[in-house]
Amino acid sequence: MLSPAEGHSTALSPFAAPHGVDGALVSFLHDCTGLLGRWLAEAADQGVRPLLSLQPPAEPEVGPLSEQRLLSDLQGLMGGAFRPNHPGALAHLDPPALTVSMAAELLAAGLNNNLLAEELSPSLSRLERGLCRWLAQRLGLGPRASGVPASGGSLSNLMALVCARRAAGLAHDPRAVVVAAAGAHVSLAKALGVMGLPADALVAVPAGDDGRLDPALVADTLRHLHRQGRPVLALVGTAGTTVQGLVDPLADLADLCRDHGLWFHVDGAIGAVCALVDDHRWRVRGLERADSVTLNPQKLLGVSKPSSLLLLRDPTHLEASFATGLPYMEAPLGGVQGGELGLQGTRGAEVLKLWLCLRHLGLTGISDLIGAAMARAASLRSALAGSDLSCLAGDLHLVAIAAPNGSHDRHGWRDTAHALLLREGFWLSRPDVAGQPLLKAVFGNPYTSPQHIQRLAELLRSTSSAEVSR
Repeated sequence: MLSPAEGHSTALSPFAAPHGVDGALVSFLHDCTGLLGRWLAEAADQGVRPLLSLQPPAEPEVGPLSEQRLLSDLQGLMGGAFRPNHPGALAHLDPPALTVSMAAELLAAGLNNNLLAEELSPSLSRLERGLCRWLAQRLGLGPRASGVPASGGSLSNLMALVCARRAAGLAHDPRAVVVAAAGAHVSLAKALGVMGLPADALVAVPAGDDGRLDPALVADTLRHLHRQGRPVLALVGTAGTTVQGLVDPLADLADLCRDHGLWFHVDGAIGAVCALVDDHRWRVRGLERADSVTLNPQKLLGVSKPSSLLLLRDPTHLEASFATGLPYMEAPLGGVQGGELGLQGTRGAEVLKLWLCLRHLGLTGISDLIGAAMARAASLRSALAGSDLSCLAGDLHLVAIAAPNGSHDRHGWRDTAHALLLREGFWLSRPDVAGQPLLKAVFGNPYTSPQHIQRLAELLRSTSSAEVSR
């Protein structure tokens, strides 16, 4: 509580004053957190899929708006926002935010430090270096390992490939290629385009019978590329594909990279967090042998977006690839300026969210979150066993469901089942894999109870055994 001596201004100032507590600011933040608290609390009573509500004007008015008007506009906008803590929100890799992450987001905005340079963020810069070292070494990348945060997995993958290309001495070779699975994330193709390489620079290896990269096919591809005279700048394995949650045979791929002298990058945006704890490290066996790893705590641990990191066995590749010098900044007391370690210059204090969340969870909390998500996915698979529906192979907390056996209209079944599930409060996504229409459920939501999963299974089974009205 504020004491009378701390004062209460009558109007919200554009900036918080540096002397005395700004009562109007505290009051406005209190109102905003109350608005957020009510929005979160009513999620289960709202539709699972967001619908557009009345939108406030996008453009500013001539004069400033009152706090009441701002709050009213915010409330209307939030009414049409996606509610990730709805128990039936299973469509995408977007779990609810951890409570401490929400608080850390507010604190980071208030601090408004810039991790471009240490003098702009002395304590946070050092915290970031220490946390990146811990994460990289926890993954098993070695005693020198570290990395840098990024504004998403796409940027992490791009920076990894830039480092790999330079390390291979191929920075100016237009023939260079990247080898990855046909189902690898679309960010790889984007990255190669940004790097100025042609469309055929991404060599897509067809999946094996189990949907994962087949090391024998990869070896054949590498030999074929060698005969063509096309140098390989990196082999990319995936620890968690976007639709099925498949983990490639990372240890076997690491062997191939060792034998061929290639950079091994693992896109672990979805599954690399498993390597942080002993109970689940087996799920991504071989990841510890990578040269670089993309890690996205936002996908499963609930750190609010964005939260991604590129972690490297030898972090000096970052400075070698991206440093240009910051002559307008004082030299750091230790390490390298944050703005010299990647494509981003100005960066906010996203590390504060990750640090606070990991400290709050502890290793046991991380393990419990991962284990619970895996158990929910296993529960749906078990509940659908013996039905006409088939669940595709998967290694993590995603379940991809195919049309009933013998279905003559697979797209029709999917659309009908999707509509039924929405009416009953469940939102699944509708991806296609190799032309096959699927329904996908992602079980990172802690508010999806066993009862919800049982009801979801009942509804799905009904679509394969009886006509469902549209």
